[in-house]
Amino acid sequence: MIGQPHNWAMTLQEAAGPIKESIHDFNQIVLWIIVITTIVVGLLMAYAIWRFRASANPVPSRTSHHTLLEVAWTVVPVLILIGIAVPSFRLIYYQDRARDAELTVNVTGRQWYWHYGYPDQGNFAFDSYPIQEADLKPELGHLRNLSVDEPMMIPVGKDIRIITTGQDVIHSFFVPSLGVQKYTIPGRTMETWLRADRVGTFYGQCNQICGTNHWFMPIVVKAVPQAEFEAWVASARQRFARADGSPAQVAASPVAPQDPEAGTQLAQLRR
Repeated sequence: MIGQPHNWAMTLQEAAGPIKESIHDFNQIVLWIIVITTIVVGLLMAYAIWRFRASANPVPSRTSHHTLLEVAWTVVPVLILIGIAVPSFRLIYYQDRARDAELTVNVTGRQWYWHYGYPDQGNFAFDSYPIQEADLKPELGHLRNLSVDEPMMIPVGKDIRIITTGQDVIHSFFVPSLGVQKYTIPGRTMETWLRADRVGTFYGQCNQICGTNHWFMPIVVKAVPQAEFEAWVASARQRFARADGSPAQVAASPVAPQDPEAGTQLAQLRR
């Protein structure tokens, strides 16, 4: 099951793009370093317990310094950390920004929904609201706490530049199976990228505590063939445009029924 969490999962979500594959590779490197370190430290502890037990050493040693050991337990951890840092920095740099991106999507985090803009596809924009539990339609594939009314659409196999910002507080755009996570911070724009190597629907959540409805701020990214994406763009230009043909100015978010106080808070915030 690609693109969503499932019961009894013990590892990272299955990769659906190159960034997540790189995260999987880095995770394996760190896992093996941890396993080997744990085994070596465990063996050293077992040896020390056996070798220096009271029955074998009735008169304890008064040794207080050993130059070789001091150097060893300083140098070895440093080398281990370097071994982790080098691929870690390479991964961070790889995730940082797209090279020759074929599409740009502007992502704005808002309390508590997402706003997507397509500046190079006609400059239209729209809001993506979570579907309330009472409105779920299983026959349409809706998932509790994960489905939205308008997913972010992307063409499969294309490098997508993601530009994030925030409107009110800090949010985080996080889609595990695509390996993308970026804060949306008011007053700042930040860049990352993603690519879906297969057709599918990929789910995420805001994973930065952002207020009362933080728990119900899902993300849906739908990767479709290029022809289907172009058809969606043509439709979206009409659906999300104003009467004069300019990009729609999306209205404020409706208040989620789970939070009766959110309306007052949101109104105060927008003043």
